[in-house]
Amino acid sequence: MLAALNIPKYPYFDMSEIIQEPDLVFKPYQSLKPVKAGDRLPDFSLQKDYAKWQQFFNGAEIHGPVLFNQLFNKPLVIGFYSSHWQQYGLELLNSLNAIQHEIKAGGGNLLIISSEKERSLEKIIWDNNLSLTFYFDSDKEIAEKFGVYSESDPIWNKFSGIDTNVPLLATYVISPNGQIEYDYIDPDFSKTYPSKAIISAVQKSDPLVRNINNKFNRQVDYYRGRAH
Repeated sequence: MLAALNIPKYPYFDMSEIIQEPDLVFKPYQSLKPVKAGDRLPDFSLQKDYAKWQQFFNGAEIHGPVLFNQLFNKPLVIGFYSSHWQQYGLELLNSLNAIQHEIKAGGGNLLIISSEKERSLEKIIWDNNLSLTFYFDSDKEIAEKFGVYSESDPIWNKFSGIDTNVPLLATYVISPNGQIEYDYIDPDFSKTYPSKAIISAVQKSDPLVRNINNKFNRQVDYYRGRAH
Protein backbone atom coordinates (compact mmCIF):
# COMPACT_ATOMS: atom_id res chain seq x y z
CA MET A 1 0.00 0.00 0.00
CA LEU A 2 2.80 2.38 0.96
CA ALA A 3 4.62 1.57 -2.25
CA ALA A 4 1.52 2.23 -4.29
CA LEU A 5 1.04 5.64 -2.74
CA ASN A 6 4.78 6.40 -3.12
CA ILE A 7 5.04 7.49 0.50
CA PRO A 8 8.54 7.14 1.97
CA LYS A 9 8.82 4.69 4.82
CA TYR A 10 10.83 7.15 6.93
CA PRO A 11 10.11 10.90 7.18
CA TYR A 12 12.51 13.30 5.54
CA PHE A 13 14.74 15.42 7.79
CA ASP A 14 16.34 18.64 6.77
CA MET A 15 19.87 18.46 8.20
CA SER A 16 19.90 22.23 8.57
CA GLU A 17 17.17 21.95 11.19
CA ILE A 18 19.32 19.83 13.48
CA ILE A 19 20.80 21.87 16.30
CA GLN A 20 24.25 20.59 17.05
CA GLU A 21 25.29 20.38 20.66
CA PRO A 22 28.56 22.12 21.41
CA ASP A 23 31.49 19.81 21.90
CA LEU A 24 32.23 19.06 25.53
CA VAL A 25 35.27 20.91 26.76
CA PHE A 26 37.55 18.72 28.79
CA LYS A 27 40.00 20.46 31.04
CA PRO A 28 43.40 18.81 30.99
CA TYR A 29 44.14 17.00 34.24
CA GLN A 30 47.13 18.28 36.12
CA SER A 31 47.87 16.95 39.58
CA LEU A 32 48.81 19.24 42.43
CA LYS A 33 52.51 20.03 42.52
CA PRO A 34 53.22 22.03 45.67
CA VAL A 35 56.41 24.06 45.68
CA LYS A 36 59.17 22.59 47.79
CA ALA A 37 62.15 23.70 49.84
CA GLY A 38 64.85 24.96 47.52
CA ASP A 39 62.36 26.48 45.06
CA ARG A 40 62.05 30.18 44.49
CA LEU A 41 59.10 32.00 45.97
CA PRO A 42 56.23 32.14 43.45
CA ASP A 43 55.48 35.58 42.08
CA PHE A 44 52.50 36.93 44.01
CA SER A 45 51.46 40.10 45.79
CA LEU A 46 49.41 40.98 48.85
CA GLN A 47 46.90 43.77 48.41
CA LYS A 48 46.73 46.60 50.90
CA ASP A 49 42.95 46.47 50.90
CA TYR A 50 42.18 46.17 54.62
CA ALA A 51 39.07 44.14 53.84
CA LYS A 52 41.46 41.34 52.87
CA TRP A 53 43.17 41.36 56.26
CA GLN A 54 42.05 40.38 59.72
CA GLN A 55 44.13 40.38 62.90
CA PHE A 56 43.40 38.76 66.24
CA PHE A 57 45.01 38.98 69.65
CA ASN A 58 44.07 36.57 72.42
CA GLY A 59 40.87 35.71 70.57
CA ALA A 60 39.68 39.28 69.96
CA GLU A 61 39.83 41.09 66.63
CA ILE A 62 42.15 44.07 66.62
CA HIS A 63 42.39 46.92 64.13
CA GLY A 64 45.91 48.10 63.52
CA PRO A 65 48.27 48.79 60.64
CA VAL A 66 49.59 45.87 58.63
CA LEU A 67 53.34 46.26 58.18
CA PHE A 68 53.58 45.07 54.58
CA ASN A 69 57.24 45.91 54.11
CA GLN A 70 58.31 43.97 57.17
CA LEU A 71 56.53 40.80 56.09
CA PHE A 72 59.07 39.97 53.39
CA ASN A 73 62.07 41.72 54.94
CA LYS A 74 62.17 38.95 57.51
CA PRO A 75 61.72 35.19 57.34
CA LEU A 76 58.03 34.56 56.73
CA VAL A 77 56.01 31.55 57.81
CA ILE A 78 52.93 31.07 55.63
CA GLY A 79 50.18 28.67 56.61
CA PHE A 80 47.39 27.82 54.16
CA TYR A 81 44.11 27.25 55.99
CA SER A 82 40.48 26.48 55.19
CA SER A 83 37.57 25.97 57.56
CA HIS A 84 36.43 23.06 55.36
CA TRP A 85 39.25 21.00 56.85
CA GLN A 86 37.37 21.26 60.15
CA GLN A 87 39.36 19.64 62.99
CA TYR A 88 42.52 19.33 60.88
CA GLY A 89 42.35 23.03 60.07
CA LEU A 90 41.85 23.92 63.72
CA GLU A 91 44.86 21.82 64.67
CA LEU A 92 46.95 23.74 62.14
CA LEU A 93 45.88 27.09 63.62
CA ASN A 94 46.60 25.92 67.16
CA SER A 95 50.01 24.58 66.14
CA LEU A 96 51.03 27.83 64.46
CA ASN A 97 49.65 29.90 67.30
CA ALA A 98 51.70 27.87 69.78
CA ILE A 99 55.00 28.70 68.05
CA GLN A 100 54.35 32.26 66.94
CA HIS A 101 56.41 33.73 69.80
CA GLU A 102 59.38 31.55 68.84
CA ILE A 103 58.90 32.58 65.22
CA LYS A 104 59.06 36.26 66.15
CA ALA A 105 61.96 35.67 68.55
CA GLY A 106 63.78 34.01 65.65
CA GLY A 107 63.32 37.15 63.60
CA GLY A 108 60.35 35.98 61.56
CA ASN A 109 56.72 36.77 60.82
CA LEU A 110 53.65 34.56 60.61
CA LEU A 111 50.78 34.88 58.13
CA ILE A 112 47.74 32.66 57.58
CA ILE A 113 46.28 32.63 54.06
CA SER A 114 42.66 31.55 53.69
CA SER A 115 40.10 31.77 50.90
CA GLU A 116 37.13 32.24 53.24
CA LYS A 117 36.36 35.29 55.34
CA GLU A 118 33.50 34.06 57.49
CA ARG A 119 31.94 34.93 60.81
CA SER A 120 32.61 31.38 61.91
CA LEU A 121 36.34 32.15 61.84
CA GLU A 122 35.91 34.78 64.53
CA LYS A 123 34.22 32.22 66.78
CA ILE A 124 37.00 29.70 66.18
CA ILE A 125 39.62 32.30 67.05
CA TRP A 126 37.71 33.42 70.16
CA ASP A 127 37.00 29.91 71.44
CA ASN A 128 40.65 28.96 71.10
CA ASN A 129 42.16 32.27 72.25
CA LEU A 130 44.32 32.62 69.16
CA SER A 131 46.54 35.53 68.12
CA LEU A 132 46.96 35.31 64.37
CA THR A 133 47.00 37.46 61.25
CA PHE A 134 44.94 36.37 58.22
CA TYR A 135 45.06 37.36 54.57
CA PHE A 136 42.04 36.35 52.48
CA ASP A 137 42.86 35.01 49.04
CA SER A 138 39.26 34.69 47.85
CA ASP A 139 40.17 33.60 44.32
CA LYS A 140 42.79 31.14 45.61
CA GLU A 141 45.35 32.74 43.31
CA ILE A 142 48.18 32.54 45.85
CA ALA A 143 47.34 28.95 46.76
CA GLU A 144 47.36 28.05 43.08
CA LYS A 145 50.78 29.62 42.56
CA PHE A 146 52.12 27.63 45.50
CA GLY A 147 50.71 24.50 43.88
CA VAL A 148 48.45 23.63 46.82
CA TYR A 149 45.23 24.31 44.90
CA SER A 150 44.06 23.46 41.40
CA GLU A 151 40.69 23.41 39.67
CA SER A 152 41.82 20.43 37.60
CA ASP A 153 42.71 18.36 40.66
CA PRO A 154 40.04 19.07 43.29
CA ILE A 155 40.59 18.06 46.88
CA TRP A 156 37.60 15.72 46.95
CA ASN A 157 39.55 13.42 44.65
CA LYS A 158 41.97 12.84 47.51
CA PHE A 159 40.04 13.28 50.75
CA SER A 160 36.63 11.95 51.71
CA GLY A 161 34.28 14.21 53.64
CA ILE A 162 35.24 17.39 51.75
CA ASP A 163 32.89 18.45 48.98
CA THR A 164 34.42 21.88 48.35
CA ASN A 165 37.64 22.38 46.45
CA VAL A 166 39.99 24.15 48.85
CA PRO A 167 43.77 24.49 49.23
CA LEU A 168 45.82 21.86 50.99
CA LEU A 169 46.83 22.50 54.57
CA ALA A 170 50.42 23.54 54.01
CA THR A 171 53.12 25.44 55.85
CA TYR A 172 56.11 27.20 54.29
CA VAL A 173 59.11 29.10 55.62
CA ILE A 174 60.36 31.76 53.19
CA SER A 175 63.66 33.58 53.52
CA PRO A 176 64.00 37.34 52.91
CA ASN A 177 65.77 36.64 49.60
CA GLY A 178 62.74 34.78 48.25
CA GLN A 179 63.92 31.23 48.82
CA ILE A 180 61.62 28.57 50.21
CA GLU A 181 63.59 27.20 53.12
CA TYR A 182 61.10 24.69 54.45
CA ASP A 183 57.84 23.07 53.37
CA TYR A 184 55.40 20.85 55.22
CA ILE A 185 52.36 19.03 53.87
CA ASP A 186 50.97 15.94 55.57
CA PRO A 187 48.68 14.32 52.98
CA ASP A 188 47.26 11.70 55.32
CA PHE A 189 47.47 13.63 58.62
CA SER A 190 49.60 10.94 60.21
CA LYS A 191 52.58 13.05 61.24
CA THR A 192 53.26 15.26 64.23
CA TYR A 193 53.36 18.94 63.34
CA PRO A 194 57.06 19.89 62.90
CA SER A 195 57.15 22.89 65.22
CA LYS A 196 60.87 22.63 66.01
CA ALA A 197 61.80 22.26 62.34
CA ILE A 198 59.79 25.36 61.43
CA ILE A 199 61.39 27.44 64.18
CA SER A 200 64.84 26.18 63.16
CA ALA A 201 64.16 27.11 59.51
CA VAL A 202 63.11 30.61 60.58
CA GLN A 203 66.27 31.08 62.61
CA LYS A 204 68.48 29.88 59.77
CA SER A 205 66.68 32.21 57.36
CA ASP A 206 67.19 35.32 59.46
CA PRO A 207 70.32 37.13 58.18
CA LEU A 208 71.28 38.41 61.65
CA VAL A 209 70.94 35.01 63.30
CA ARG A 210 72.75 33.34 60.39
CA ASN A 211 75.68 35.75 60.66
CA ILE A 212 75.94 35.17 64.40
CA ASN A 213 75.86 31.40 63.90
CA ASN A 214 78.48 31.58 61.16
CA LYS A 215 80.73 33.69 63.37
CA PHE A 216 80.24 31.28 66.24
CA ASN A 217 80.99 28.28 64.04
CA ARG A 218 84.17 29.92 62.74
CA GLN A 219 85.32 30.53 66.29
CA VAL A 220 84.60 26.92 67.22
CA ASP A 221 86.55 25.69 64.21
CA TYR A 222 89.42 28.03 65.10
CA TYR A 223 89.75 26.78 68.66
CA ARG A 224 89.35 23.17 67.55
CA GLY A 225 92.22 23.71 65.13
CA ARG A 226 94.40 25.16 67.87
CA ALA A 227 93.53 22.27 70.18
CA HIS A 228 94.94 19.84 67.62
